[in-house]
Amino acid sequence: MKRLVCLTVLFIMLICCAAAGSEEKMAFVFEDSIPREYLKQAENGGRVEAVEYASRDYLAGDGSETVKKALVYLPEGYSAENRYDVLILCHGIGGDEHEWGFSKPDSEGKNILDNLIRKGEARPMIVVMPNGRSTVRFTDKSMNNMQSFYVFGQELRNDLLPWIDAHYATYGSDTPGDLKASRNHRFMAGLSMGGMQTINIGLCECPDLFSAFGAFSAAPTTYTADEINVRLKQFPDEEIRYFYSLCGLQDNLYFAGSGAAKELPAHCGRFTEENWHWQERAGGHDFNIWYLGLYNFARLLGSLE
Repeated sequence: MKRLVCLTVLFIMLICCAAAGSEEKMAFVFEDSIPREYLKQAENGGRVEAVEYASRDYLAGDGSETVKKALVYLPEGYSAENRYDVLILCHGIGGDEHEWGFSKPDSEGKNILDNLIRKGEARPMIVVMPNGRSTVRFTDKSMNNMQSFYVFGQELRNDLLPWIDAHYATYGSDTPGDLKASRNHRFMAGLSMGGMQTINIGLCECPDLFSAFGAFSAAPTTYTADEINVRLKQFPDEEIRYFYSLCGLQDNLYFAGSGAAKELPAHCGRFTEENWHWQERAGGHDFNIWYLGLYNFARLLGSLE
């Protein structure tokens, strides 16, 4: 009898431990700061390539051809024999493909990814940093060229994503011509104007191409929560695996734009505590916030089943 009681107690303990382990695995914490060790340069980390791909002037809509530029981050140990998730990482209104700084010798953004991947806290992924202006005048960073940001979805769908799948070892490489088939392995994020693109274009126009989204200090021209809800009704079958948004409390102008994300669950039943997180913390409109967004979003993607 005593043996039976002992075995029963042991069995219950094992069940409790398994349950506790499961809960611990499911829990995810959005950090308010980046540990300094993740900002240090990792020896033999990933590499960054400058690439060019054919595109068109979607702002003019006249079919004019152009050659666009992008930076591509390949994780440490990248091999054409494997398959990798893809993150499209967008820049702000005054930037270009270099704004995230991955081409610098000691890039904080690259260091963050190198360290997260090496520690197993983020899955190895390909990060594509394009120029978000879909026009032949993509090098024009003036306010006169601002409208070119809003037609970027056509370039993503028609030119950039097919080119990436054709030239790198992505999950989409196995299903050429069918971008939707690999959407669970494709994500979009961006800072400032790139945060607007992530929401207005990635989430509202292209949820058939992307499954998780990160918007950091999204621009004031970001859709309202009501408008996001309306647009998502056009994609009733596309699961939103996660939406994460971050903004600094002292970022007075851009806090208003990012605020749409804060209100989403109250306006759209597609968002709950299971697939949505709004984060606000002390900070302005700068890379102290944006690198934190990248750090948290990369970790989050690593935790998705």
